[in-house]
Amino acid sequence: MASPKRKRDLPIDLIDLLSVPFFVTTILAEARSMRNRELRQPGDMDHETKAELADTSGPPDPLVPVGYEQNDTRASLLMLAGNITVNLALAGVYGRINNRLFRHRLVRLPAKLQLPLAMVMWDFLYYWSHRWQHEKRIFWANHVTHHSSEHYNLSTALRQPWSGYLLAWCYMPMPLLGIAPRHAAKAGQLNLLYQYWIHTEAIDRLPPSAETVLNTPSHHRVHHGANPQYLDKNYGGILITWDKLFGTFEPEHRRIKYGLTKNIETFNPFRIAYHEMADIARDVRRASNWRDRWGHVWKRPGWSPPAIGLDS
Repeated sequence: MASPKRKRDLPIDLIDLLSVPFFVTTILAEARSMRNRELRQPGDMDHETKAELADTSGPPDPLVPVGYEQNDTRASLLMLAGNITVNLALAGVYGRINNRLFRHRLVRLPAKLQLPLAMVMWDFLYYWSHRWQHEKRIFWANHVTHHSSEHYNLSTALRQPWSGYLLAWCYMPMPLLGIAPRHAAKAGQLNLLYQYWIHTEAIDRLPPSAETVLNTPSHHRVHHGANPQYLDKNYGGILITWDKLFGTFEPEHRRIKYGLTKNIETFNPFRIAYHEMADIARDVRRASNWRDRWGHVWKRPGWSPPAIGLDS
């Protein structure tokens, strides 16, 4: 006979269940609100040079949304479905690892402090996980999924990757440092839910008191920008403070060119999820030595070996 404890171990709770109608309702509301606003087209900045995209000499550009596109939104929802499927399949593995780490924890923390500490610790580790996903190509192969849309709206928040297992280790210090796995999981859930609402062009800038400390729609629009000055900026989850501490903060000034520096032009979810993995495999296969193969996997996205015969 199944133990009643088994039911409590399911990696889905009431917040997860309520999030589905919440996502649907807010996406429909945002899409409807865009019908009465001036919109611009994806690719409207493709003709601009790098210097023009990076020009911050004038006053800040007004916020003109890109809005929604049916195929783009459908692709984002399919990416969410795949993400949920992969995470549910691996939840038991993650749970066993985290429980074992917690049993061998180095610190014993009071129960009432664990969730507040977990929220701060998760946000700190999220900053570094997020940053590494932009700095190491193998990790970028996971995160590029989320940046692949040329739109920016609430459905873009749901364009989640399918290879998160590549970064699961980033949060394993939490149980080892005395955070119970259930509190670590709750912190991760709340952190991700917070980031949902900042994927919008329906909100311009918040009051300075909020913009100074929190990750906001304005700050996160910058993160999704392919403008030269916006690349690899604003990694924070809930707090933008980490970016200001570690030198990766950039305010929104120029209108944002969303998407990748080289867009993939597809709505196929498998291509969105794995195109960079395929490109890495191709580059590794074509490389002539192990040093270059290593570079194609572990260097920054866009890295290529120096041309033979050129001075270093």
